Amino acid sequence: MTRPLVLIPSYNPGPHLARTLRDALAQGHPVWVVSDGSTDGSDAVVEPLGARLLRLPRNRGKGAAVQHGLREAAAEHYTHALVMDADGQHPAACIRPFIAASAAHPAAMVLGRPVFGPEAPRLRMAGHRLSNLATRHLAGAPGIADSLFGFRVYPIAPLLAVMAATRHMRGFDFDPEAAIRLARAGVPALNLPAPVLYRSRRQGGVSHFRYARDNLRLAWMYARLALAPRPSSAARP
Repeated sequence: MTRPLVLIPSYNPGPHLARTLRDALAQGHPVWVVSDGSTDGSDAVVEPLGARLLRLPRNRGKGAAVQHGLREAAAEHYTHALVMDADGQHPAACIRPFIAASAAHPAAMVLGRPVFGPEAPRLRMAGHRLSNLATRHLAGAPGIADSLFGFRVYPIAPLLAVMAATRHMRGFDFDPEAAIRLARAGVPALNLPAPVLYRSRRQGGVSHFRYARDNLRLAWMYARLALAPRPSSAARP
């Protein structure tokens, strides 16, 4: 039997966090927020709205925030975590069906396959396509439909195990590397569609993505994984 929660890493999301929390809490599962060194005061809404707040004293990156939350969740005997962004980009209405799919397939990671609207930046969509191509053909993980979309349900124990085996996966590289390393460890992927909302800065959108810096980090990550030895089939669960 699975015991899931919703885990939201958060770094200066502004007023979007309150809306994200209300929508997530309405789905009927425990919601935890890991404040990754936020300085914008958004943390103040978490506990009054009924979610649990974990704080990191400084900004360490999305992967580090997720790892911190997973460790705390494992200590309280949670088995699966649905990870979603704090900025309202991810669909809270998909929480229940994704967690239901995870309960039906507890050994799998349930990955969101983004359904882009007309507002999605072409450059970001091109980045998704390139990253997905690299994931499937370079990193050897063909079952992953989308490598960058962070709306996912992870089995907690396998994810903590692959994170403990590397010093990477602590920043923006978390989402693709988590999927690839879990696939290499024998964790199957179940891909479900999920709408994604992009807001421009004019519309109040919040993004900490930097095209040059973060795309270079992704390229380095794929190079590392292409050269890294893969676990033998005998070593997989």
